[in-house]
Amino acid sequence: MAYGAPGHPDFEVLDEQGKAASEQQSDAADTEERLDFFIKRDGVEFAGTHLIIDLWDVNRIDDPEHIERSLCDAAVRAGATILSSDFHVFTPNNGVSGVIVLSESHISIHTWPERNFAAVDVFMCGAAQPHRTIEALREAFSPSRIGLTEHRRGLSV
Repeated sequence: MAYGAPGHPDFEVLDEQGKAASEQQSDAADTEERLDFFIKRDGVEFAGTHLIIDLWDVNRIDDPEHIERSLCDAAVRAGATILSSDFHVFTPNNGVSGVIVLSESHISIHTWPERNFAAVDVFMCGAAQPHRTIEALREAFSPSRIGLTEHRRGLSV
């Protein structure tokens, strides 16, 4: 399932008037100063927050449709904008690798059903709130344990 793709209800098709208005907005944006989506928090500037999340003893990690819906839900809860998604199922164990591409960066997952383990990366910049994805992951996969590491990307010393 690709969010933002033709045939999906979130996709907006522009007619000739809409296309012209969109082009005018784009031209106006080109003349304005470029926006900077670095985050300023606690007196520090950085590109974004990267959460490395390990989920142990999880459910439904061999179901790509459930995984995709769950990651999209997590993105929406974090206030992120979904651009696209891509998932692949591996045989013989039905492990899944996938990514939700966001305007703010991405959410990716790699699952090992034979180990009841999933590794999730959540990287977001701007106003998105990546920590809000954790509760969505907890609800979707019912882990007995969650490991979390946080990195501030683009931080220089």
